[in-house]
Amino acid sequence: MHSEHHIKAVQRIVGDWKRQGLSVGFVPTMGNLHAGHLSLVAKARQHTDKVVVSIFVNPLQFGPGEDFDSYPRTLEQDAVALAEAGVDLLFAPSVNEMYPHGREGQTQISVPQLGDILEGISRPGFFTGVATVVNKLFHCVPADVAVFGEKDYQQLLVIRRMAEDLNLPIEIIGGAIVREASGLAMSSRNGYLSEEQRAQAASLYKCLTAMREQIKAGRRDFGTLEQEACVGLQAAGFQPDYVILRSATDLEQVTETTRSVVILAAASLGNTRLIDNISFEIQ
Repeated sequence: MHSEHHIKAVQRIVGDWKRQGLSVGFVPTMGNLHAGHLSLVAKARQHTDKVVVSIFVNPLQFGPGEDFDSYPRTLEQDAVALAEAGVDLLFAPSVNEMYPHGREGQTQISVPQLGDILEGISRPGFFTGVATVVNKLFHCVPADVAVFGEKDYQQLLVIRRMAEDLNLPIEIIGGAIVREASGLAMSSRNGYLSEEQRAQAASLYKCLTAMREQIKAGRRDFGTLEQEACVGLQAAGFQPDYVILRSATDLEQVTETTRSVVILAAASLGNTRLIDNISFEIQ
């Protein structure tokens, strides 16, 4: 595996591959990798000849009081895992490399409507930071395919919308959530949980599956179901932000004709904010 820290070097390498007729897959990450990230690498490998992974903790998507400074940075261990996974190129730029004019001087990209709800309300500016850095990374790594995890469901839809709206020549593919044996969705932020909290955290997925089963059984009082789910999370020790049912394609309100749906949840356990989702079909 080759490692690079500079944009021009990465563009040159990827350009050489494409001139050879090779297809290129890309997995953007913030590092501190786990099995969920490596499953995205495997999915990119299935679709392309060469795979690039970026590791960049993006300051633009962290709000005041969030964990940018303390976010775990494990580049050496991550590089070993990526090499073992067969990654061809690791791109690990500095903040100055990505934002040479500083964060305040950086041109930014926003995705209105889709980026203004749910996480967009809870974390103002988050999706602008995500859309901006992902757009920049797509120009740094001119790949054919990019793979993003479905755990960050709204983020996946925001990136798809941005790529479509800006006519970016890249296919966006979602990778399935990888879960621990308890059902807890794998996340870098799980490392902040104590052993006791980790056991509690499994209640988040159980809450989603219970709500799904009630909907599949015929319940259609969605607002009440959402309220009941929040009460259940509180009883399990969480501070719920939201549990909500939406259309899986665009996060619009569910109507009588909606078939593909997703339940999205965000809740804090102590100082750690967790998100999860589950998508399914209703009749």
